[in-house]
Amino acid sequence: MLKLYGFSVSNYYNMVKLALLEKGLPFEEVPFYAGQTPEALAVSPRGKVPVLGVKQGFINETSVILEYIEQTQEGRALLPAEPFQRAQVLALCREIELYIELPARACFAEAFFGMPVPEAIKDKAKAELLLGISSLWRHGKFAPYVAGESFTLADLYFMYSVNLACAVGEKLFGLDLLAELPAAKALLDQLHAMPNAQKVAADREAAMPAFMAMIAAKK
Repeated sequence: MLKLYGFSVSNYYNMVKLALLEKGLPFEEVPFYAGQTPEALAVSPRGKVPVLGVKQGFINETSVILEYIEQTQEGRALLPAEPFQRAQVLALCREIELYIELPARACFAEAFFGMPVPEAIKDKAKAELLLGISSLWRHGKFAPYVAGESFTLADLYFMYSVNLACAVGEKLFGLDLLAELPAAKALLDQLHAMPNAQKVAADREAAMPAFMAMIAAKK
């Protein structure tokens, strides 16, 4: 059986978790926190989550895990078979990760944990977020899903990265990043209403108090 290592507050962990649920695959969740201990590094070379445990060993990096699942497992297809369309989905995933997720993540400490972030970093993040959202609108189809007619890996990145970026935009900059993208905003609501997404969200909420206590202990 596949084993998913990580914790339910991680958005990247939840991307993989929802993919497994949507594909109807059996898997075991193994509590695992990021870190640089010998035990953590034996599972994840960089000490990051998530990690997928398979018969042969461990697979790290979310994008690689998701593609591995597509290539090796049965169930609902989350990538198109046609090469050009497949490339479009994978490009959307990278664009969301690089141009929306990463700028927003630079501000997570202040937006979510009350730890001040330098103004220069926030200014850079704000500018990059606006560019990233514009890029997503130019490339995404939202007809009705991010890449077109079918739910794909791009929707997983959209759900679990753009939602956090929107929270950063609102909390730190007073911006509604999707204000001019009503189709994207409607899709975000639709995706989070999916039964499996609601299960993931419930697990996240249940894990949040312990996670916040751990963060507070580290301050």
